[in-house]
Amino acid sequence: MNKRRLEDPEEIKQVDKAGMLKFCLNMSSHYREAAKLATGITTSYPKPRNIIIAGMGGSAIGGELLKDWARGTIYVPIEVNREYHLPAYANEETLVLITSYTGDTEETLSALLDAIKNKCMIYCITSGGTLRKIAESLNIPYLQVPTNMPPRAALPYMLIPLLMFLEKVGLANVSIEFDEAFSIIEQVEKQNADKIPVRDSLTKTLAVNIEGLIPVIYGFGIYSSVARRFKQQINENAKMMAKWDNLPELDHNEIVGYEKTEKHKERFAAIFIRDKDEPVEICSRIEITKNLIEVSGTSLYEVWSQGKSRLAKMLSVIAVADFLSNYLAILREIDPTPVQTIDKLKESLKKNIVKEQVIAEIEKITKVPITAHSHF
Repeated sequence: MNKRRLEDPEEIKQVDKAGMLKFCLNMSSHYREAAKLATGITTSYPKPRNIIIAGMGGSAIGGELLKDWARGTIYVPIEVNREYHLPAYANEETLVLITSYTGDTEETLSALLDAIKNKCMIYCITSGGTLRKIAESLNIPYLQVPTNMPPRAALPYMLIPLLMFLEKVGLANVSIEFDEAFSIIEQVEKQNADKIPVRDSLTKTLAVNIEGLIPVIYGFGIYSSVARRFKQQINENAKMMAKWDNLPELDHNEIVGYEKTEKHKERFAAIFIRDKDEPVEICSRIEITKNLIEVSGTSLYEVWSQGKSRLAKMLSVIAVADFLSNYLAILREIDPTPVQTIDKLKESLKKNIVKEQVIAEIEKITKVPITAHSHF
């Protein structure tokens, strides 16, 4: 292991050939740009009875984060749909937010077909692709976000517009949290920049400590979706196995897994997401859980959120996860950007012609041809 590689921007660039780390170093700017872009959202939809966010992978995690952020304040049920089809209850009073960064995710396009069939209120967020073609052809309102980004790096543009849409329909007041959240992200950028020595950077130090192990990320409350995102970033950027779970649920099942399995200390690293304002019952539970896990010899680490608002706290940990996953990749001499296995999977799935079938079905239902507009 050559940890000095993490302290030399030139060596980092030699590994990070496609420049994934630059999205971390400029994360706050992307969030501010996303907020500016989202101010242009307009809608005439009434308050929905329920909300479904349809997406997959890096496009779906924004929905999970919104759901956790909104849980204690919004009195409308929110569900994230990671399936080809919407739940049976979706109808005219359902707001379906279709999120696909590329615009060509077949599961999401299939869910859009269901939304059209069920006459749901629909709003799309995408950088282009088939989703934009459909939205333009059918006059479905949509927001176009910047192109040419890996979907997982486009989180600011897939999350902030979702939050703003809730504000536009009178369900939330989230924009008051933006300034603090984006400033906190900027602090994380400075604390973990490419030139910072390993000893002074939480994410670089953590990368050195857990390299070669399987990270297990534990969250709670608003950090459940954050833990999921944490895990996903390690998967895609570092090309490592990782998993996530949340408290208090994991204390009813997963905790038993540490009892008899040998060599845990050689395999796993448990990372607990913490909050200085965490409820007493959660704080107590975390400490007890840590003590029980420690007996197995598993390495234990903590990542503490920063800020006061829910959004700042959530995004501060996400920023740490993004940096950590990139530094793990660089430490392992792996370019973070390519996701060859996903690309191979998508190429193989093309033979199922799901996208073509969706377009044909939409054209049949609406009697409108789905064609690219002149500026597409």
